[in-house]
Order: sequence, then C-alpha cells, then structure tokens
Amino acid sequence: MSALIARYGGAAFVAPSVVERPIDSNDELFGHTDRLMAGGFDLVVLMTATGLAYWRDASAARYPVEQFTAALGRTTLVSRGPKPVVVLHQMGLKPSIIVPEPNTWQEMVPLIAQRDERRIAIQEYGRGNPEFIAALEALGGDVTPVCIYRWELPTDIGPLREAARRIAERECDVVIFTTSIQLTHLLQVAAVDGIEQEVLRALAEHIVVASVGPIMDAALIAQGLYPDIVPAHPKMGILVRAAAEHAHAGLIRKRKPVRS
Repeated sequence: MSALIARYGGAAFVAPSVVERPIDSNDELFGHTDRLMAGGFDLVVLMTATGLAYWRDASAARYPVEQFTAALGRTTLVSRGPKPVVVLHQMGLKPSIIVPEPNTWQEMVPLIAQRDERRIAIQEYGRGNPEFIAALEALGGDVTPVCIYRWELPTDIGPLREAARRIAERECDVVIFTTSIQLTHLLQVAAVDGIEQEVLRALAEHIVVASVGPIMDAALIAQGLYPDIVPAHPKMGILVRAAAEHAHAGLIRKRKPVRS
C-alpha cells in the first residue's frame, strides 16, 4: 500500500488494523467437514480464498485432500468474486457461480434464489453475516455458517493508536479504508484512548474518506459518515488511484468555510 500511494505522490502512514486468526479449535470445523463428506450440503458459498485454503488444509488431519476435494466437487460451488476461484482451480474444481462485483451478499442472494439447492454451507470470513443467513433462510434454505477464522486486533496496536491520534488531531488529509473491520478497530482503539468522537468529527468534517466499495460504505454510513471517494471497481489499486485523482477536490469541498 505504501509503495502504491508513493507512486501517486502521496506520503503514507500505514497502520495495520486487523489480523486473521484461525479459530482455537477445529472440532466444529471437522463436524462441518464430516457433513460435507456425507453429502449433507447441496451448495457451498466460498467467501474467501484464505478460508477455503484453510478449510482444505485443516480437514487433511481427518480426510485425504482428494476425498475432501471430491466431496466439495459434488456440491454446487458459489465463489464470492475471483479469489476463491484460484484455490478451486488448484484443487481441480470450477465454481458453478462467480458472484460479480461488488461481490456483496446482496448480489449472491438472487443468484442462489435461481437454484434448487437449499442445504447451504457458507464458508465465513472474519465475522458472521446474519443478514445474508436470514435472506437465504427466507428462500427456504437450511443454512450452516462454517467458521474458519476471526478478525482480531493486531498484537501491536501502537501504529493503529497513532493513526487514531493523527486523525483526531487532523494531521492527515486522506484516510483509505479497504475493509469494514478497519473502521471498527480504529474506533475501538480510539474509544480506549478517549478520542473516538474527535476521530469521527475529523472524518466527517476535515479528512477525505476513501472507501473501497459498498460494504465499506455501509459501515461508514452506520457511523454517520459518508465516503468522499469510491472507485469504479472495488480494487485496491483503483481505490488508491481514485484517491490520488480526487483528494484535492474533496479537501476543497470538505473544508470550505461555512458562511454565517
């Protein structure tokens, strides 16, 4: 990210805000794998490449990879965007559905609604999505979330605390968000330091906010914030380029003096 921002003439301060940690015990995951092996799922939604690879590798402690692959291949596979497709190809599998941009659960539901399969497993990522589950259950689905890993704060939160301080004291011009959990963790750390409201006000009134796409937009709006820059496609490179191209105009608009 730093190199990409520097390429467009920016000076970046990158604060790691999230780590992916596997769940403490694989017992529950093994239970879901047992059900998959027994033909208990008709359709599997693959949310991330990382999660699929971990499920495959963790399940190798109980079943040969070839058996896991064969069982997965007997289901209808739904890939959230192109990244899980790469892992599927490594396994010799192809998805029946690749969810188009912006790859949110809202795009998935109509596609799944057109299918007959209703015993559905969702390979989750980071945290659960109760709205997605409820929407599939409303279609008559028997939905099983498969928890692979969880999003947590990094062990060293020093850089994130420094980012919160810089935002609160309005020492930066642009903040780029690439996933909604970044905002959650930023505000969590800011709250501990007693500067959450200052951070929110700075983002609302002074700093240009660049959001990668609809899920991030919704997280911002839930906090009373609105993205100033959203790229045409939800890709990191396109997001950084859009920020570079539109930040100046965004700053002028956002910091325009209010006439009394």
